[in-house]
Amino acid sequence: MIAIIDYGAGNIKSLQFALDKLGKTSKLTMDPEEINQADAIILPGVGAFKDAMEALERDQLDTVLKEEAANGKPILGICLGMQLFYEFSEENGGCKGLGLLSGSVKRISDKVKVPHMGWNIIQSDQPGTLLNNLGEEPYVYFVHSYAVDDLEQNTLVASADYGGRVPAIVQDKNITGMQFHPEKSGDVGIALLKNYEESIS
Repeated sequence: MIAIIDYGAGNIKSLQFALDKLGKTSKLTMDPEEINQADAIILPGVGAFKDAMEALERDQLDTVLKEEAANGKPILGICLGMQLFYEFSEENGGCKGLGLLSGSVKRISDKVKVPHMGWNIIQSDQPGTLLNNLGEEPYVYFVHSYAVDDLEQNTLVASADYGGRVPAIVQDKNITGMQFHPEKSGDVGIALLKNYEESIS
């Protein structure tokens, strides 16, 4: 069972539908015991970084996520969920994140239209099974105004170009992040989720 953290900041129905297509059982939950018993965790998210962190902290889910990460449980962060893995975001005057990954989150360059909204190509930054069977120019769907700016280069799996490099997929051991929405990215998104599930099973 995959625990989807239900803290009021996610496009959860479309994510559950995508997992259903892959034959994966998922459950929306804020219950630490259910999260502890799950095989894997997904941290979704749309909206503001600070609001999301406050929601996680209010229900002590930040502590639960840190404990599960330390125990080696696979955790996938989607969009804002990926950004929350990092140490700090400058959004809304600055806010500390979960600190599961080293780095920070900054606003996308004003050289381009913000938010970054719509389809964009992701390009491989290092070989890995997550990018299997995506085709030559895999398009995925982005909706975000902030992106990871400072990160450990060996964790960068794929990136997009939008006013500069936008980290699109990151992975460090059991922690994986996707800045785009795989559940809204058609066949490519389903293939990415399938590759992710196969990599943790």
